Amino acid sequence: MKLNSKYFDSIRVAPKRQADEAAEQKHPPCQWKGCGRPAPHRAPKGRGRDGEYFAFCVDHVRAYNASYNYFDGMSDAEVTDFQKDAMTGHRPTWKVGANSWAHGTSARVTGAHGGADFRADDPHGLFAERARQVREEPAARRLKPIEKKSLEALHLPETASKIEIKARFKELVKRHHPDSNGGDTRTEDTLREIIQAYNYLKKAGLV
Repeated sequence: MKLNSKYFDSIRVAPKRQADEAAEQKHPPCQWKGCGRPAPHRAPKGRGRDGEYFAFCVDHVRAYNASYNYFDGMSDAEVTDFQKDAMTGHRPTWKVGANSWAHGTSARVTGAHGGADFRADDPHGLFAERARQVREEPAARRLKPIEKKSLEALHLPETASKIEIKARFKELVKRHHPDSNGGDTRTEDTLREIIQAYNYLKKAGLV
């Protein structure tokens, strides 16, 4: 470096007094008792006061850190638990492979129509209530084509109950029986169809 450079000659160093005054204006005074020097360093106030700091000068922040103990007042067991929870950021954890149903935070809900069940958070028991209703009110099974045809022969809808099927059968037999028609046999085929339909429904367990 050339000592006779015009750039070197233009460099000016601020006096120490000016630097000290600038530091005092930039930083608050040290909070160590009896010290009023600029305090550019922060030190935590301790457990339970997270986010709060003391302002110290360099000498007093070293002294404070040397004696600082975050776990002061805690038992060995509490310290161990704290250190263990700190590994997961103090968030709840579960064993590998366990889900919400395994550790008891969710309700198990059975799908409608006997379908596969699913699990969901249910703090108010809404899904559990629905599952209970499904168990108490089993869904009607889908009818086979021949079962539908048998009900049509009795002039009944697919939703007809056992009592309705029995009542309609008795009514139609009485209406189409030859004895009820003065010996007229023209409705024998219809009567035979009604009897066959009823017998099939009975065999299928719908009566």
